[in-house]
Amino acid sequence: MNLVIRVMRQIAKLWTRLHSGQDGLTFIETLVALAIFAAIGVALMNGLSTGYKTVNISQERTYAESLVKSQVEYIKAQEYIAYQYYDPDVEGNYYDVVDIPSYLSNYSIEISPPELISEVTYSGYEIQAITIKIKHHGTTKLKVLFYRTGIAI
Repeated sequence: MNLVIRVMRQIAKLWTRLHSGQDGLTFIETLVALAIFAAIGVALMNGLSTGYKTVNISQERTYAESLVKSQVEYIKAQEYIAYQYYDPDVEGNYYDVVDIPSYLSNYSIEISPPELISEVTYSGYEIQAITIKIKHHGTTKLKVLFYRTGIAI
């Protein structure tokens, strides 16, 4: 703290020595001071703008991750639908979408029809790849592929 006070005193002494015979600031000094303040202001506003954008992007990603985790768990809780019976146009032959909270009304969830990864084995099991897309204002923010296995009856 003492170092700061000493430096400030040295600057004050230098200032008074340079301006001992003047009554006020010159026009050039005023313009230089204004330019310095303007540069500081622009840098500050640029930093604040970047910080605001970063927070928004982080918040979008957090919401998208939360929605996709909820959707994956919701699909796991539903009854397994064999690949051959999956039909998005028939009630009960597709995976339901989790309810989206009202404060996330600009988000939507898309579940692609499962892809068959392995044919039905002798044990009757198959492996499906399910793709979930989380969109915000129609733009895809997160796309997740997960695998589900079950008995193909």
